[in-house]
Amino acid sequence: MKVILRIIGILVVLIIALFISGTIFIVDETKQVVITQFGKPVGEPITAAGLHFKKPVIQQAHYFEKRLLEWDGDPNQIPTKDKRYIWLDTTARWRIVDALTFLQSVGAEASAHARLDDIINSATRDAITSHLLVEAIRNSNRILEAKGKKEEGGVVATEEAVEKIYVGRQALAGMILKKAKVLAPQYGIELVDVRVKRINYVEAVRRKVYERMIAERKRAAERYRSEGQGKRAEIEGQRGKELKQITSEAYRTAQGIRGKTDAQTIRIYADAYNKDPQFYSFLKTLETYRKTIDDNSTIILTTDSDYYRYLKSLKLDSKD
Repeated sequence: MKVILRIIGILVVLIIALFISGTIFIVDETKQVVITQFGKPVGEPITAAGLHFKKPVIQQAHYFEKRLLEWDGDPNQIPTKDKRYIWLDTTARWRIVDALTFLQSVGAEASAHARLDDIINSATRDAITSHLLVEAIRNSNRILEAKGKKEEGGVVATEEAVEKIYVGRQALAGMILKKAKVLAPQYGIELVDVRVKRINYVEAVRRKVYERMIAERKRAAERYRSEGQGKRAEIEGQRGKELKQITSEAYRTAQGIRGKTDAQTIRIYADAYNKDPQFYSFLKTLETYRKTIDDNSTIILTTDSDYYRYLKSLKLDSKD
């Protein structure tokens, strides 16, 4: 038992000594290693995880990432094909696929970022300068398609200067990636993806864009206002026409009712006159007296006047 413990102790001490001397090193799942001897690479890169051995002192292990790495460039001022300057900010994902070439060409991630700055910025400038501004901003013609649908549905669309695109921002990013991927392998790098993170106008272009947007909104508002006023005039005209029609029909109905009433009144008067003409004449005379004579009236009549006839008969009756 003591012999076994002694052997185990010796092995532990030996392993510790090997670690201290640098003979044994550990490769993580996320790492890859290149061994150099007196500064020159020895053998192929080690990508398998686990314990590995190297010569102490004279050999050195250089660790590199196997995972995706991030590159974030500085915003660059780039002119488009239509001579409009924009600030373009891009980002990319990359990884080390050939650790030996990477070590020999750039040596470290910081140097790799500098190389990627040159590669991606150059590809970005070539892509942007050969296309119009609208291609870098928009990704589809959805605005034009939506506008067409609104016009078909009877909704008035604003007359904004919406340009049709043929490439789009996503396709431009694909062009940048395709061109940059050609140069990246010489550094042991694989570019996985390139994205346009942000686009902004320079001050002069931004001011013109704002002025154009304001002018377009004013023009659209004026058009809506004009169409609203036209619709208002149409509604008011229709209302006036309907009002005249209703008034005309009401007047015709009222005249009809009035005519029927007058005819009925005349018929009643005629029936009353036919039954007792003398009594009817007497009532009509009394009605005339009531309507024409009051307490303040003074009447001068001749003795043979019909108006005076009933007064005279009343006077004679009173003597009797």
